[in-house]
Amino acid sequence: MSKTTIFEYKGDTQTVTWDRRLCIHVGECGRAKGELFVTGRDPWCDPNVADRADVEDVVARCPTGALAVQDGSGDYLIEAAPSENEVHVANDGPLYVSGDLTIDGAEDDMHSVSRRAALCRCGASKNKPFCDNSHREIEFADAGAVGEAGLDRIEAGGPLEIKRIPDGPIEVSGNFTIRAGSGRKAWSGRKAYLCRCGKSANKPFCDGAQKEAGFKAD
Repeated sequence: MSKTTIFEYKGDTQTVTWDRRLCIHVGECGRAKGELFVTGRDPWCDPNVADRADVEDVVARCPTGALAVQDGSGDYLIEAAPSENEVHVANDGPLYVSGDLTIDGAEDDMHSVSRRAALCRCGASKNKPFCDNSHREIEFADAGAVGEAGLDRIEAGGPLEIKRIPDGPIEVSGNFTIRAGSGRKAWSGRKAYLCRCGKSANKPFCDGAQKEAGFKAD
């Protein structure tokens, strides 16, 4: 019997779903002001204690796509795409991507990764292309500095496609900005190959180090 991966927290007018495959316990939900999520309570999430706008706001803060909202009929809420596509290189952590996303390797029932996701960049995740916190186990260290600047100007928004290169980097295509670990808007452009083996000397960009490292991934 397969383990349950998506849990439902039903309210009178909305249902919040939590996908254990994507959650890396960032804590945006639990630390949000209000009683929607309360650690140790049963149920942990109660949509009836917050109004509709607050539920949608807190769920949208989840940077991994692990949280989603269903309306009363069971249909998933389609969030508006952000006005800009971004890749945030987390300090010693994953690539947080947000925008109008299409992610190669996402399952059909991962409803919120069309807007936000956490992608592995340490090479050790067992849930590639998504992060599973393996960077902590292997003590991956990279502060997220970005040395290149890219293009001076790009259009805002539009589709952003994230494609896995077998045994290699991820190809990101579309209009997007890369934020350094410090939060600085560091790079902008329309295509980049980003390291996912954890070995590049030019992180977050790929420099071919995956070949010498023997990195293997779909």
